[in-house]
Amino acid sequence: MRETLEKIKAEALEALSAPSANIEDLRIKYLGKKGELTAVLRGMGKLSAEERPVIGQLANDIRAEIEAKIEAMTAERHAREIEEKLEAERLDVTIPGYKIAQGHFHPLTLVQRQLEEIFLGMGYSIVEGPEVELDYYNFQALNIPKDHPARDTQDTFYITENILLRSQTSPVQARTMEKQKPPIKVLSPGRVYRSDAVDATHSPLFHQVEGLVVDKGITMGDLKGTLEMFAKTMFGEETKIRFRPHHFPFTEPSAEVDVSCFVCGGKGCRLCKGEGWIEILGAGMVHPNVLRMCGIDPEVYSGFAFGMGVERIAMLKYRIDDMRHLYENDVRFLNQF
Repeated sequence: MRETLEKIKAEALEALSAPSANIEDLRIKYLGKKGELTAVLRGMGKLSAEERPVIGQLANDIRAEIEAKIEAMTAERHAREIEEKLEAERLDVTIPGYKIAQGHFHPLTLVQRQLEEIFLGMGYSIVEGPEVELDYYNFQALNIPKDHPARDTQDTFYITENILLRSQTSPVQARTMEKQKPPIKVLSPGRVYRSDAVDATHSPLFHQVEGLVVDKGITMGDLKGTLEMFAKTMFGEETKIRFRPHHFPFTEPSAEVDVSCFVCGGKGCRLCKGEGWIEILGAGMVHPNVLRMCGIDPEVYSGFAFGMGVERIAMLKYRIDDMRHLYENDVRFLNQF
């Protein structure tokens, strides 16, 4: 048995020294549960009492020697692999690096941030609210009960009978008036949803920015002055505005607001379709019923509200003729901004 153990040792050490040796396979072959060394040790029961401790000690020494050789070869191979990898992946730090393409804000983000900056400069606070909204806040709190004809003109995405995707950011104003007593001066930007077919001027998802001011003595003159300041800052100092009578359920009186064409100066061109004016938003004095439903006494306080589509402002500002360009993520289009 001594000769067998010595033979296993010599074969194992020689095999492990080979450059192409599979170390794990050799470990299993010689030291595994079914390995050659283990097989020899199972026959120790046939030895005499005097031979057994001697052969046992020899087998342990051989096992230790083979294990040490395996550890040494594994460490050597690992070090060699690291050295080869470092050599293969060597970097020349003097080579100029690749230029990283720098992104920029989307045109809708640019316009919304500019709108926010304009009204922040006039003392407004930015408020936000949920896009999945209750019917009460989207309609009823805004003086649009369930049987109101205005609901027919807004194709709303209902989730349940009382839960929907908001069709305007006006619910944020109602929620603000419930929680905060006058004076109130807020701007509510965000995504809104309506069941519109996609075309050059419509999308089922778009963005709005709405403003609300409530305090004692607020008049239509305050609304006009605010919107004039906005128009001049956004479109240029020569811009003028005009009000046209309109009807919104949540404001009374209400108006459609136009700006003088900032391309032709009001003379008439392709952008303004020869009229000299461009419609940009709706506005009006907050309806007394809306104030009352939000817990504000309309005999003491008054207010105004306005709302505009961010896409419409962006299309006018950047001369974009198709709203779909804003959503298609075409880099050739977006790089212009």
